[in-house]
Amino acid sequence: MSDPRVIKKYPNRRLYDTVESRYITLADIRRLVTDKIEFVVIDKKSQEDITRSILLQVIAEQEHQGDPLMSQDFLAQVIRAYGGTMPAMVGDYLEQSLKLFTAQQSRIRDRVRSMVGMDPMAAMSNLAQENFQRWRQMQETFFSSMAGAPGTRPAGDDKND
Repeated sequence: MSDPRVIKKYPNRRLYDTVESRYITLADIRRLVTDKIEFVVIDKKSQEDITRSILLQVIAEQEHQGDPLMSQDFLAQVIRAYGGTMPAMVGDYLEQSLKLFTAQQSRIRDRVRSMVGMDPMAAMSNLAQENFQRWRQMQETFFSSMAGAPGTRPAGDDKND
């Protein structure tokens, strides 16, 4: 595996792609993400890795344009999760959910391509059943790990201390 591409962020807020030797925009960062090109954004002055901050800026820009992906209620819930006892688990859960969703989309595309001569309703029903089982397994794993986390109680444990 090769080293990630280095993008430098200068104090004037401009981003510089060291591989292409040119200044780039957030739209260019978005293209790197969608093209699955590994990169890291380094603050030129402090040498700090600010990749997450730049990715959040890309998301904010995307949410401002066209049809937003995240509802206002969802965003409020994400903010509330930061005040909770296990924000890392919420982040892991959301990450796994998106990975599952992406994998399902890929499976659907593959199934649609291979459905020549098949009953499309039966194929979609089978796929939905598989997806449901994967989703249940992911939820069970998440909730069982929550039940064992320090400072939490398993569901149904209503004992008063």
